Amino acid sequence: MNKSNINGEVGVQELEILYEDNHIIAVNKKTGDIVQGDKTGDEPLSEKVKVYVKEKYKKPGDVFLGVIHRIDRPVSGVVLFARTSKALERMNKLFRDKEIKKTYWAVVKNLPPQNEDTLIRYLIKNEKMNKSFASMQPKAGALESSLTYTLLASSDTYHLLNIDPQTGRHHQIRVMLSDIGCPIKGDLKYGFNRSNSDGSIHLHARAIQFTHPVSGESIKITAPAPITDPVWKYFNEVCGG
Repeated sequence: MNKSNINGEVGVQELEILYEDNHIIAVNKKTGDIVQGDKTGDEPLSEKVKVYVKEKYKKPGDVFLGVIHRIDRPVSGVVLFARTSKALERMNKLFRDKEIKKTYWAVVKNLPPQNEDTLIRYLIKNEKMNKSFASMQPKAGALESSLTYTLLASSDTYHLLNIDPQTGRHHQIRVMLSDIGCPIKGDLKYGFNRSNSDGSIHLHARAIQFTHPVSGESIKITAPAPITDPVWKYFNEVCGG
């Protein structure tokens, strides 16, 4: 395993590499980055990682890099990429079989109804609005979604929740926390009263745990929340980074 910060000397914006070996690479995504190319035309994180791999390992020609999963643009945290087609195929299977454990941190202003709870909702995605809506009861076209949250820490103003999602629905953490009266800081789309100045929301993909696709080793990768943000910095310090 190799952890490193790679700066401009490799020709890309700084990447915080959390883990890398011959088969997979994990990056701590900054808010504002897109994981994969989209209609905006902005350079995606996948291309930055390709440049990093090409220059670090002096690879001739095109570099293979498979996108294993994505997180939303305003969200920070750990993102996995595959460096080989074999790793990509096997990691995709782990995701399909729900053998990947993901943990998120979310900062909210309102205390949740309980310090710990499991939420089950039925989500309907509106493609035109790029937004999901939650229902307590099953509805036509709705997908069942579940997560468990735990209150980790509080400041004078905000509260940090640890989120363990059991499903992978569109915007599920954002809409389900909003549904219990706890919209995520900065998330105007789901009911927070004001945006963050940089367009981010205070949702962070904190950790991911899985069985290595080649070695079979149990791997857990943890991503520090953005310490340039004072709220995240406070909770990083309170919860041990």
